[in-house]
Amino acid sequence: MQIPDELKDFRNFLYLVWKYLNLPDPTQIQYDIADYLQHGPTRCIVEAFRGVGKSWECSAFVVHQLFLDPTKNILVVSASKTRADDFSTFTLRLIHEIPILQHLQPKANQRFSKIAFDVGLAPPSHAPSVKSLGITSQLTGSRADIIVADDIEVPNNSMTQGMRDKLDEQVKEFDAILKPLDDARIIFLGTPQCEDSIYLKLQKRGYTARVWPSEYVSPHNIAKVYGNTLAPIIEQDCTPDSAGLPTEPTRFNTEDLEARKLSYGRAGYELQYMLNPRLSDVDRYPLKINDLIVQNVDNEVAPERVVYAANPKNAWDDTLPNIGFNGDRYYRPEQTVGDMIKYTGSVMSIDPSGRGKDETGYSVIKMLNGFLYCPESGGIKGGYEPAVLQQLTSIAARNKVNLILIEANLGDGMFSELLKPYLRTSYPCAVEEVKHSTNKERRIIDTLEPVISQHRLIIDPTVIKLDYDTIQSYPVEQRASYSLFYQLSRITLNKGSILHDDRLDALSIAVNYFTQQMNQLPEQRMKQRRQHLLNQELKDFVRMYHKQPKGQRNSWINV
Repeated sequence: MQIPDELKDFRNFLYLVWKYLNLPDPTQIQYDIADYLQHGPTRCIVEAFRGVGKSWECSAFVVHQLFLDPTKNILVVSASKTRADDFSTFTLRLIHEIPILQHLQPKANQRFSKIAFDVGLAPPSHAPSVKSLGITSQLTGSRADIIVADDIEVPNNSMTQGMRDKLDEQVKEFDAILKPLDDARIIFLGTPQCEDSIYLKLQKRGYTARVWPSEYVSPHNIAKVYGNTLAPIIEQDCTPDSAGLPTEPTRFNTEDLEARKLSYGRAGYELQYMLNPRLSDVDRYPLKINDLIVQNVDNEVAPERVVYAANPKNAWDDTLPNIGFNGDRYYRPEQTVGDMIKYTGSVMSIDPSGRGKDETGYSVIKMLNGFLYCPESGGIKGGYEPAVLQQLTSIAARNKVNLILIEANLGDGMFSELLKPYLRTSYPCAVEEVKHSTNKERRIIDTLEPVISQHRLIIDPTVIKLDYDTIQSYPVEQRASYSLFYQLSRITLNKGSILHDDRLDALSIAVNYFTQQMNQLPEQRMKQRRQHLLNQELKDFVRMYHKQPKGQRNSWINV
């Protein structure tokens, strides 16, 4: 069939399909998405706000590719089987109902089902012309010239770290399915559901993203929020005056977007309509790296009071590895007040490793005037091995802890009994077991959030450096999940929100030990100490006075 030159441009074909569907003319953004679908990179991501018509354009794009070349094999993957079936049904209807596509209707001897079908001019092949599957379906064995992943990330498969990791592994199968051709393509369409979105991960693997948000943004926020991914037709119109105005006013005016903000909430709107995962995560994740104070922690003494301020001049910037969110920073204290005095308590907590890939988490916490100081915290590969037990004993000894707290839920106290012989030999120390029966995520957050949000937790910079160094031995795709500061910044109240929690759990156990003593006001404690020193000096004076011979007391006082 001779194809008119005009219809070789997908934008013109889209206009024709929209007319047959009795829809308004495609909008400027829909035309721009169409052009990117047809001429974009071989590995690309289309992120556009909900309601813009991505899935309908996706169906039209698949039909157009077969219209240009019926020999192609196209695989469309959706979040669920139902969604995939809906796609196939709609695509077949386009082929059957639009006159210029009649020649693509499947013949009697060709495949013709909701899951897979051939087009009329397709040559015999093991792979159908179009095959649509859910992301959890059996992808192995499929072959395709083009893979279109249409909204594969949804709340139901991205809520927890385990779900996100599973989705990540399923997506990796695409490269094995794609034919080894120069023009073979993988195209993702969707909206991010979380900070750790699959679309952000793909950009680190060489995919090029283009974003079409529902509103124009202020020019000085473009780089911070979108980097270089914002669609040029939107970026060119971003001015201080246009910020907040709708990018698609013919379909979504200001009143309509305001109604959606009320319906979705601030975080939901930022994700689904502004394609900005960062703000939602500020609201979702209660423990903030920005709230920590990072300074050198002495083993025996600390200042009476530490003053926090999120002042840019106090930021550690690139001197410490930061595994938090974009914009997270570690801050030095604004100032320290008072004398350097001895801690009033020092404990070490241990969260023993279970079976599998868990670590033995440990944390050392020292207490003074309601401030908690952490000179060491991290994780050790293994559980009950002698090398692990000896290393834990050494950590307790060099930090001169008074008490060791051990999570006893695993093994019913067996870890404590194994550790005690090492302690008796190298560092005699009291051991106490703790048991928990409440939801782990809630327990950790309830313990740490008040302390961290009030800037009462001071971390030694070596803790951050060693935390980063010790995760380098793990596979690249798993490293971050083992980090204390990744766990701290990503935990939510949802069960299983982080894949590993050993290091964070150990920190919370040690912090929880001092919970009853956290109601101290540093200023009051400093005043009490000064009064105590004054009283002690007066007592010493009186004692020395009475030691003098009576005849010399007056002259001693005059001196």
